[in-house]
Amino acid sequence: MLVAGLTGGIASGKSTVSRMFREAGAKLIDADEIAREVVKKGKPAWSKIKVHFGEEILLPDGEINRDLLGKIIFHDHSQKKELNRIVHPFVFQKIEENIINTESGNPNAIVILDVPLLIETGIYHNLSEIILVYIPENLQLERLIARDHISEIDAKARICSQIPIDEKKQFASILIDNSKSYEKTKEKVLDVFQILHEKEKAEKKPGRFHLSISHEAFE
Repeated sequence: MLVAGLTGGIASGKSTVSRMFREAGAKLIDADEIAREVVKKGKPAWSKIKVHFGEEILLPDGEINRDLLGKIIFHDHSQKKELNRIVHPFVFQKIEENIINTESGNPNAIVILDVPLLIETGIYHNLSEIILVYIPENLQLERLIARDHISEIDAKARICSQIPIDEKKQFASILIDNSKSYEKTKEKVLDVFQILHEKEKAEKKPGRFHLSISHEAFE
């Protein structure tokens, strides 16, 4: 089994690329999807969020008001750190369980670990490849404003909450340029998927997979 990390910047098109990998045959593990699951009403992370942020963070049905929470953390770095401390351990546990279960069912699987904060959390350290979905920051800003119908100020705050996409280049072993056409991006994804297959055949690493998490993610 080969485990590669997929990351990018907000509005870079990472979700589109992850879907392309899934359609090509990769096993996708989506950290955002897991994060939404672990904060549902009644879950341990939900309880901790309610205690820290107060009852006003809840919708009438008791679920987390994600829009309100997003506005809080994107403008307050300390609150973002606190949310990470609450949510990340539950997310990482689920990710690791999914990887282990995948290996048990398909030892030759190509696993794509789709994590927005792949670099920030330190998960990238023990992955076979780091795939970065890249677009220039000016295009990132433009797409984010159009996608989320938000102001330029709010869009810049969200972009600044992550490592700049140009800085992430130094961590990447594979770059997928998503600034051109859909067809060009898909062509690159299929090429990368073939490369991962060839590497999986050449490199057999025995032993249980274990995520390496940076303590800085929780400071």
